[in-house]
Amino acid sequence: MMQTEIITITDVKAQQAELARAGKVLRSGGLVAFPTETVYGLGANGLDADACARIYEAKGRPSDNPLILHVSDRAMVEMIAAEVTPMAEKLLAAFMPGPITLILRRKAIVPDRITGGLDTVGIRMPEHPVARAMIRAAGVPIAAPSANISGRPSPTTAASVLRDMKGRIPLILDGGPCHFGVESTIVDCTGPVAVILRPGAITREMLTEVLGGCKLDPALVGADTVPRAPGMKYKHYAPKAPLTLLEGEPSKMAAAFRRQVRRLQGEGRTVGVLASHEVCESLQGLVPAELLKDYGPQGDLLAIAAHIYEELIAFNDTEADALLGEGTTEKGLGLAIMNRLHKASAFHSLRIS
Repeated sequence: MMQTEIITITDVKAQQAELARAGKVLRSGGLVAFPTETVYGLGANGLDADACARIYEAKGRPSDNPLILHVSDRAMVEMIAAEVTPMAEKLLAAFMPGPITLILRRKAIVPDRITGGLDTVGIRMPEHPVARAMIRAAGVPIAAPSANISGRPSPTTAASVLRDMKGRIPLILDGGPCHFGVESTIVDCTGPVAVILRPGAITREMLTEVLGGCKLDPALVGADTVPRAPGMKYKHYAPKAPLTLLEGEPSKMAAAFRRQVRRLQGEGRTVGVLASHEVCESLQGLVPAELLKDYGPQGDLLAIAAHIYEELIAFNDTEADALLGEGTTEKGLGLAIMNRLHKASAFHSLRIS
């Protein structure tokens, strides 16, 4: 089995040798997991079709699911984009570097392997200093989905990367926990109106402020379409045990969770709960502590986004065979959170009235 090494990067300027080593692995066709401000990515040379194929192999990822190209600067954008539209220019100026991916027409230099056969490519300039430094060291755009087995929750720590990727890749760069905890917002900039293909930390409201308006892709509500960006098809972000979401009025959540927990326990199920601090407090004594995952106070969207993936991953080390999750608002960052939770639950939810 391949040996997987972890290198901790705490000072980009002082650790140029370690970053140069990662760049060499990437240029030679190898895979490197690395931190971004959203989640950890699994990187390969984005201009090398064979290297990109190794990503699909390591993740067990369907080959029609497109990959995003990560760049370190504007020159790399020009290298791979056939045109940067006026709409894209506005978003570049407002949000890059940052947690946003722009869909643009691609140049022929971009391999078909990473676009799922489409004539467009997703381009992202991450804000995380380790990610930018690694891309500069490689000298090429880096194709990178999240660094996990396909369909499972995305990792936001190097330890979670190792859990899925040990023996599958040679190198992990540990840059600490990710800030946002959900993947980048993906915006299609190829038409007359911006279309959100995947919500993220750059919210619909923020995009509308810059552009004057934008639309949501029908696939975000479960429509069956050809995937134009990562995460648009297939069950995604899922823990091993089936997850059911409870959605509705926050003040009614605690009582609803108690009812559902008792019902499932009465059926002989071992129930795990991913919920707010308020709901977890109300379930003390009813659900064992190791099966209660507190994602933060109700309405604290930044805390919830930062915690949901790691908490979902943690259930895989428990005896839980049924999971209940608490939904939240779909405004602002809540749209991204609920997108991930709906995918993780395969759109199985209960409306609390």
